[in-house]
Amino acid sequence: MAVGDGHLVYVEECAATHGLPVLFLHGGPGSGCSPMQRRLFDPQRFHAVLFDQRGCGRSQPLGRLEANTTAHLVGDLEYLREALGIASWIVFGAAWGSLLALAYAETHPESVRGLVLRGVFLGSAAEIGAYVRGQHGAVPAAWQAFAAAMPTSEHDDLLSAYARRILADDPAIARAAARAWLDYARALHGEPPLATAPDASQLASARIQLHYLSHHCFLAPGQLLAGLDRLRHISTTIVQGMTDPLCPPHIAKDLHRAWPEATWLPVAGNGTDAESPAIARACIKALGWVAEGGAV
Repeated sequence: MAVGDGHLVYVEECAATHGLPVLFLHGGPGSGCSPMQRRLFDPQRFHAVLFDQRGCGRSQPLGRLEANTTAHLVGDLEYLREALGIASWIVFGAAWGSLLALAYAETHPESVRGLVLRGVFLGSAAEIGAYVRGQHGAVPAAWQAFAAAMPTSEHDDLLSAYARRILADDPAIARAAARAWLDYARALHGEPPLATAPDASQLASARIQLHYLSHHCFLAPGQLLAGLDRLRHISTTIVQGMTDPLCPPHIAKDLHRAWPEATWLPVAGNGTDAESPAIARACIKALGWVAEGGAV
């Protein structure tokens, strides 16, 4: 689907075309959707819409940063809803997707009939800083390797150090820095380091992630929490893995504290795997609650 500014975004619809519409927003930023994510949606009940955000996954041009901001993505979602002829839909956001879901819902609350937020990320400077400084503490050795890939003189601002290199015009410099950046994230996910240099899709993912994080996700400080009054009437469930080092639970708790009307669904002991059986079951349960208007 052409959304303007030279961007083509990949969209797929699956399951019951006459079912309850659900929009799935992937994490990242920069990752794209996967076939596994379709399994969250009962094919007899839901009309699921999955889309790869600008520059991500199967969208084109891959890795393009121009006209690629949170506001552009919010506009794409509303354009997509209108193009598909959907009056309103449940929006299901995972990790970075939870931020995008909130930004979209606060801009277009009339288009959202419910929200499922899995692994909350609010895009704050504190969250981003804790991530690059290894303050979640899950894999100290991984953070040490991550920091060691940059000169010691730049350790006070690792985000800027990585952004300068990954967004550089020199492909060799960008690829080496992207490999270290991606390996750190993989370690937090419990995955091994990359066996080879990043491919085009992985490099694009790193570029988009650094583009967003170095611009504070194109949000004003506290913007999402400040806009919650627009959403209090919307049936919402927050699914949070209580040992998630990428989207730590205290952020989700902050959101729930500010939004007590939302249903809180913690998941114990899931580690870092967003598609673990326990998390998947909780997401499916949350989707059912939201589809029923919040009945628990």
